[in-house]
Amino acid sequence: MNQVIETGNKGKGIRSDCYIRLELTQMDGIVVNLASKVKALYGKQIIEEIKNILSFYDIENAVVDVEDSGALALVIAARMEAAIKKAVDSNKEYLPTLLKENTYTTRKDLNRFTRLYLPGNSPAMMLNAGLHKPDGIILDLEDAVAFDKKFEARFMVRNALRGINFYGAERMVRINQIPEGLDDLSYIIPHHVNLILVPKCESANQIEQLNKRIDELKKQHRITHNIWIMPIIESAMGALKALEIATSANNIVALTVGLEDYTADLGTRRTNEATESFFARSMIVNACRAVGIQPIDSVFSDVSDTEGLIRNVQMSKSLGFDGMGCIHPRQIRIIQEHFSPDKDEIEKAKKIVHAFMIATEKGLGVVSLGSKMIDAPVVKRAEKTIKLAISLNKLDKNWREEFLEK
Repeated sequence: MNQVIETGNKGKGIRSDCYIRLELTQMDGIVVNLASKVKALYGKQIIEEIKNILSFYDIENAVVDVEDSGALALVIAARMEAAIKKAVDSNKEYLPTLLKENTYTTRKDLNRFTRLYLPGNSPAMMLNAGLHKPDGIILDLEDAVAFDKKFEARFMVRNALRGINFYGAERMVRINQIPEGLDDLSYIIPHHVNLILVPKCESANQIEQLNKRIDELKKQHRITHNIWIMPIIESAMGALKALEIATSANNIVALTVGLEDYTADLGTRRTNEATESFFARSMIVNACRAVGIQPIDSVFSDVSDTEGLIRNVQMSKSLGFDGMGCIHPRQIRIIQEHFSPDKDEIEKAKKIVHAFMIATEKGLGVVSLGSKMIDAPVVKRAEKTIKLAISLNKLDKNWREEFLEK
């Protein structure tokens, strides 16, 4: 009996994807049956690509049934390769062209107000994600992918990293929980990923395992740029070990929290008031500030509740967080707007920094603003606000001239 493999997605509502049914046969060569609304325009091209992939893997006899829903070539290639790799043992990779636009690296102190989650097995959501201007995009191999789809999702995420333009957003991948997630790394480390999210992190040992495998792959592929790590705290144990995790590696840029799993671990229900998660979020903020990395909050799951999102962002910012996750593009602008410094914050910071600079220029050891003494931490926070406002084009870099002209 011939082996039959199925990959991809089909049915109502599926777009920019395809379904592949691959049957390896003993004779009759290659037969490709294509169903597609664009068959008249692109049918020959799609069939030729499928035959090229089969030839690449030295497959001479097969029947391939394809239901195309407007898939790009890199999507078809991902689905085909996943099907072949389920049937044939091969170390070869059929890689799409790496876009020059996808070879950028990111800084450790990059603004990470927003990160948009994208299911790793749903290419339609990836194609225009960068146009919404999130600070980062997360190609998710963990919770957003059904268990029986995780293998083929790796090929989809790899091809997306190479061939989809995310317009400068930091390209992140959430791997599966360690140790299973270590197997994900060979599909993403060689393909210019910027940051790895580590789900359900509970110890420094998990980060050590992760970095050991990352270093092996970097050496194998001659990669010299930094690959950042963002552990996700999602349990009581993880919250208690936040500082241990934060200090476990130099390439950790942030800690974040997954409140759905955290509250489930506590045996309680997540609420908009968030009193049940105050301890964990405070532990994460304090651990991050102690180490000098970014605390990033969880997602707000009700995409239709704009006012609720605004309140959540304001509360998150008041706790000390620097950003949060998004599950829908409509949340991006709201989160960015409310995490960035507002007009009053900028004006106050300008006065504090100007007073500090005047005191420094006069050789004074004490800084005062009106009748209030300004200590070093306040100045440091104001300087951070000024720097951030300039980077966001909310403040001119020559802002101090308005004070000197008075």
